[in-house]
Amino acid sequence: MRTWGVSDSLKLYNIESWGDQYFSINPSGNLTVHPRRGEGPGVDLVSVVNEIKAQGLQMPVLIRFQDIIRHRVVTLNEAFRKSIAEFNYKGRYQGVYPIKVNQMREVVEEIIDAGRPYDFGLEAGSKAELAAVIAMNTNPNALVICNGYKDYGFIKTALMGIKLGKRVIIVVEKLSELYQVIAIAKELGVTPLIGIRTKLYSKGSGKWESSGGEFAKFGLTTPELLHAINILRKEGLQDSFKLLHFHIGSQITNIKTVKDAVKEGTRIYSKLRKMGLNVEFLDCGGGLGVDYDGSRTSFESSINYSLQEYVSDVVYSIQEICQAEEVPEPNIVTESGRALVAHHSALIVNVFGSIEVGATPFSLEETPDEDDVVKEMRYLSQHLSTKNLLEHFHDALQRKDEALSMFKLGFLSLEDKAKVEHIFWQICKVIHKNAAGLKYVPDEVEALNKHLADQYLCNFSVFQSMPDHWAIQHLFPIVPIHRHDEEPNRAATLVDITCDSDGKVSKFIDLRDIKDTIPLHTLRPNDPYFLGFFLMGAYQDIMGDLHNLFGRVNEVHVFLDETEPGGYYIEEVIKGNNIAGVLSWIQYSATDLAKRVKEQIDVKVREGGIKPREGVDLQNFYEEVLHGYTYVDYERQAKHLLDASTLGSSTAMTTVGPDPDQANGAPVLN
Repeated sequence: MRTWGVSDSLKLYNIESWGDQYFSINPSGNLTVHPRRGEGPGVDLVSVVNEIKAQGLQMPVLIRFQDIIRHRVVTLNEAFRKSIAEFNYKGRYQGVYPIKVNQMREVVEEIIDAGRPYDFGLEAGSKAELAAVIAMNTNPNALVICNGYKDYGFIKTALMGIKLGKRVIIVVEKLSELYQVIAIAKELGVTPLIGIRTKLYSKGSGKWESSGGEFAKFGLTTPELLHAINILRKEGLQDSFKLLHFHIGSQITNIKTVKDAVKEGTRIYSKLRKMGLNVEFLDCGGGLGVDYDGSRTSFESSINYSLQEYVSDVVYSIQEICQAEEVPEPNIVTESGRALVAHHSALIVNVFGSIEVGATPFSLEETPDEDDVVKEMRYLSQHLSTKNLLEHFHDALQRKDEALSMFKLGFLSLEDKAKVEHIFWQICKVIHKNAAGLKYVPDEVEALNKHLADQYLCNFSVFQSMPDHWAIQHLFPIVPIHRHDEEPNRAATLVDITCDSDGKVSKFIDLRDIKDTIPLHTLRPNDPYFLGFFLMGAYQDIMGDLHNLFGRVNEVHVFLDETEPGGYYIEEVIKGNNIAGVLSWIQYSATDLAKRVKEQIDVKVREGGIKPREGVDLQNFYEEVLHGYTYVDYERQAKHLLDASTLGSSTAMTTVGPDPDQANGAPVLN
């Protein structure tokens, strides 16, 4: 039998495709991160997790590799420089980062610093974002793009930026904003820099397709655009019209969509230039996607193009139209966010248990007085063969339904009902395992893979850390961070620690299709098992909610340093929310809660139901909980599970992955 190796894991989890050379596996079987895209030995994720634990931080934890952000910013800008030189393009590239994708200060600072040699700017879509951007963007040559609906405060803040010597361009999303911009600019005595967003007929592709096109939420129609130009001319502000903007959606999956939109947008720009308007910038918006599943297709979780192909097509398409129209080539702006920050962060969670379908915590041996339906089910389990798999599966389903009906009518004992359920699932496991070798596997048998999958209990909240997966079924790569020198032998789905049935992950990336399960390793007693959720840097940080009051997770920032052990150092630790913190957001005071509990304890002490010393201990414990992490305390959980194990045998929820073929007399195929 061939030994499982690292190369097998790389192929199984498709790491080399979605990882884009930022992720790999070392000879020890541990996942590694390569912030410089394949250069150097890489950072061992297990080593980082061990250091995090040594500092007293609990799982889950979000690890940011800031060097990846820097690499992505440089790569994007250099790609545009390369294409501009290759095509002898007359304009320049001045991109901006839309901070809505990830507004974390450390992320924005890294992008600003990495983009400074390229005059790379920022984009804001709200007053709060603009307040941050105006303060953070200190490069006078970098652009500040203002998108979104705007009120007096938004517009005045933007114009204040112009007074401070910044290149702040206010993008008009609707005609009423143009009137406001003109009025407030007169009030402040400043000449505005104006952009106009136009609606294209071209639409995006993928999940965000509906955000573009003629029925898009933002932008001016062609008649409105012409009316806006007349207003500007009437006010003598036609030279303030500096930028034409369009946007066809996020995560554009098909490069043809990009080219069609850019050509349509450039055609509008060309006509404006021919009307005598000195528009300097063509803003192609966002949409540069990320290949989350590594399939390099136009599937929703992928893209059928590379970053360099995207850049080359944008530059070439603009140049082609401008040359045909005989107008100057504009400076190019893009608002790429996802492609810059998605790769840089990984959520690491610990698996603290599993739920196995059909597992039985006590013996269900045959007894003389058991019902005939149990005996019939036992007969089916003992006479399975490759020739009667489907027939016996149908018979087992019928017996199971029959047993349920009998139980509802009061004709079947609880013990016999338990036996029928247990034997049924053991039959299903054997049928599914042995059907894999058949030339034709019926769909209903193939579907058992999903029904028989273990549920791995993961210490995180889907709603807080993976909101896009819950809301729009967006797929992220999920991989164990260790044990890749062992073959994973369990098919699993993932469930979080919320009390919501939607708190699960049951769809996983695959090269050809979406998988219902993920292959994972058997859990071992007292041996932590960690999963990594990758490409998490775009949108997930900010969009997470407080379902069940699970707050932000612990966070660490990792930087490369070849002089340090492991080739890295942890630059910053940001502790996640404690319980008192999240309660304060919904108007609870930790001090008041502690006082209320103390009053209740004091009453019980006076009544003699609690001893004074016990009351003090309970109060101290309650206050300790208030100031603790909102997620599962695995270290304490593991200790109590170990203590509880002395009370009896293993249960259906276990930290040990049992062999389903050996549990409680599972049937054997004849």
